[in-house]
Amino acid sequence: MDTPSPASDDDAGDGSSASQGLSRRGLLGLALGGGVVGLALGGGAGVAGGVALGRAQAADDAAKVYEFFGEHQAGITTPVQEHLHFASFDMMPRTDREDLISLLQDWSYAASRITQGLEVSATGAVGGDADEPPDDTGEAQGLPASGLTITFGLGPSLFEDDEEGDRYGIAALRPEILQRLPAFLGDDLDPAQSHGDLCIQACADDPQVAVHAVRNLSRIAFGRAKLRWSQLGFGKTSRTTTAQATPRNLFGFKDGTANILADDEDALAAQVWVGGSDEPAWMAGGSYLVARKIAMLIETWDRVRLSEQETIIGREKGSGAPLSGGDEFTEPVFTGSDIDANSHVRLAHPEQNDGIRILRRGFNYVDGNNELGRLAAGLFFLSYQRDPAQFITLQRQLSTDLMSEYITHVGSGIWAIPPGAAPGSYVGAGLFA
Repeated sequence: MDTPSPASDDDAGDGSSASQGLSRRGLLGLALGGGVVGLALGGGAGVAGGVALGRAQAADDAAKVYEFFGEHQAGITTPVQEHLHFASFDMMPRTDREDLISLLQDWSYAASRITQGLEVSATGAVGGDADEPPDDTGEAQGLPASGLTITFGLGPSLFEDDEEGDRYGIAALRPEILQRLPAFLGDDLDPAQSHGDLCIQACADDPQVAVHAVRNLSRIAFGRAKLRWSQLGFGKTSRTTTAQATPRNLFGFKDGTANILADDEDALAAQVWVGGSDEPAWMAGGSYLVARKIAMLIETWDRVRLSEQETIIGREKGSGAPLSGGDEFTEPVFTGSDIDANSHVRLAHPEQNDGIRILRRGFNYVDGNNELGRLAAGLFFLSYQRDPAQFITLQRQLSTDLMSEYITHVGSGIWAIPPGAAPGSYVGAGLFA
């Protein structure tokens, strides 16, 4: 589990990068070590206390710092933050193996700094030559780390491209299970919101911190990779720790009640982390990420009577309890109960899928409105699993899901998530060892 560490504003240890700013290659000298309150009616003191506690919680969230380096990449079991900026990239034509390596090195170096609340280089936004563009764009100056995590992924097309083939000499090392996802019933995928050679998942409790991360990593990639598509998300739709309450999606239901949690080491080892006996060896300690942009028919759903909404999901809308009885965390009973055979909770349950589970880190999104004047909104679904077959099995099982009438999958992607980097190294180094 990722644990917060104190932020540091000490730039000592940067070596030559302190004077040169952010160079194109070899910037790995720095190895950083690391409220809802019950209020009495008419109670002014209670209100004031609630406000104070809320501000204290906000301050605590802003002060959170998570290590970039470690056995696993941060942003998987880390407590889910409130905001997301996800970005997919394609490598530029005619780039070579050294371009890819240097990009992963430079990204890792910059990520190791900004996740600690620092700028992307020692000179940053205002400390360099005034006659040159600054290294850092500067909009996060004065902002704390806000629990920022940055997670990097490698897509199937990075290993072998239809047009350029084995352009980086890594085709033989592609995990056999890293393939584009098959078509699923109900897909209406937009190629402009799908796939990519590389991905960045930036999560933070301040949206500006997350956007700053992707903006600056995109800038660093200039000439080597270009942004293919990106997505902003807000309001987490899952939890990864027991301390977090189960959040709600835009349909108003609690989401991710049965998610794998960070302290469930057995489940993580079996369902999320690539094992030491798995192939290829360089992926041990990593995982596989599936991203799905799921459009919700918000206005249609809002006209469905409450009892039908609960039948579709298989849970009570208020408490989150299964319709078979109990509270939110009571195991559903599917035989002889009020839970519909095609309800979402039944079809997605491990009992119906040979024990398969996934770790979810989804977010709500609203992209304004569509051409019909309706909310362009939904769920940006993110799941981590030891094998993409876990997601494929679950998605196929959901082909008869009653909820399918109210959602459409419009974007998709899959990436190998390498293990975490050691201090002084970079994410993906094992691929080039």
